[in-house]
Formats: sequence, structure tokens, C-alpha cells
Amino acid sequence: MSETRARQKRFEILCMKALDDILENGEKKEFEALTHESLEYKQEYEAMKKIREITKTMEFSTPSDAIWDKYWTGIYNRIERGIGWLIFTLGAVILCTWGAFRFIESIISDDHVTVVVKIGVLLFSLGLSILVVSVVRERCFIKKRDPYREIKR
Repeated sequence: MSETRARQKRFEILCMKALDDILENGEKKEFEALTHESLEYKQEYEAMKKIREITKTMEFSTPSDAIWDKYWTGIYNRIERGIGWLIFTLGAVILCTWGAFRFIESIISDDHVTVVVKIGVLLFSLGLSILVVSVVRERCFIKKRDPYREIKR
């Protein structure tokens, strides 16, 4: 790497630290020396400071409710979100199920774990599985029959 390229790289690092106000004493002196020696570096630092000030004051605009209503009436938007959640949920279920089976398998096959603990883990797992299926089934049942599902809250 050439000396000028190394110097430029060092200036960029010090410039970012200066903008974030995290320069240490030695770095501060080095940065000041670089900006005093080179008008180009000084101008670049001043431009970066202006950009930083502008970006600090920027905010994202929140779309109005009318725009969101129009967005969600589109069939593509609803299908896209639904498919995304479905794929995400299936992946999470597969990973959690695999992890649970590996955990239970390691406890069952461990000779140092007592029979009472093994039975407890099996019963806990079975009960948790039944409860999860029950809650999911109940939510699906209620969602299909909810008379207020079209009303916004």
C-alpha cells in the first residue's frame, strides 16, 4: 500500500472517530495535524460534519392511515405478508421441534440422570405439546368465527 493511500485510510478512520467524538488524545493531535496540513482533508471533514448534522435532524415520515388502508387492500400485499409469516413460522417450528427432540434424547440416553427426572421430562414435553396444539387449534377456531374481525381496533 502506498504511503498516500495509507495516509488517506488513516484520515478516514480518524475522521469517522472525530465525527463520533471518540478520538483519544494522541489520535486527536494526529487528526488536527492532518487537517492543518491538507486543505483537502479539512474540507472533507467539514463536509462530513455538515452531512452528519443534516442526517441527525432527518426523520422518516409515517404514511397516513389512508395510505396503509390502500396498501392492505391489495391482494398481493396480503398474500406476500401471509406467505412470509407462514414460512417463518414453519421454520421456527421445525427448529424448535428438532431442538426439543435432541434435548429429550440427550436426557433419556444419559445414564447419570435418574428415572424420575427422565419421566418428568417426558411428561413435561408431552403436556407442553398438548397445550401448544390446543392453543393453536382454539385460536384458529376463534379466528374463523370472530364476527368483529373486519372491524379495526
